[in-house]
Amino acid sequence: MHVVLVAPEIPQNTGSIGRLCVATGTRLHLVDPLGFVVDDKHVRRAGLDYWEHVDLVRHASWEAFVATRPAGRLLLFAARPPGPSHTTIRFRADDVLVFGGESRGLPAAIREAHPDAIYTIPILSPHVRSLNLANAVSIVLYEGLRQLGAV
Repeated sequence: MHVVLVAPEIPQNTGSIGRLCVATGTRLHLVDPLGFVVDDKHVRRAGLDYWEHVDLVRHASWEAFVATRPAGRLLLFAARPPGPSHTTIRFRADDVLVFGGESRGLPAAIREAHPDAIYTIPILSPHVRSLNLANAVSIVLYEGLRQLGAV
């Protein structure tokens, strides 16, 4: 599996996701523009001493990512419907899990290009707009790995 962060904004989230990717043997793709510098102390602090072990690929834009993207299905995740729950997915080992930035989510152009690939993580409370990005990636990635028998 691959985790793709499109224009992430909060370095601590990206650091935590990097640590998650090291723990699970998952490649992390960062799609510019980033809201921080990758060597930011906050990224490294959240990733602790694991950051040097992150299997990291950086892409200058979404178009650059698409031009070189790994084989496999693109699965996009958004905070709000119309997409079905992530629990309806039958994950495959080569799935590419795509998440947007913290405040804006996935750009409209990406969502419009892949309307049948958008999924959500159910939020049961009307008082919560969205989940923390690092939490959302963890939920989806571990569900995929569970289905594949990796955990």
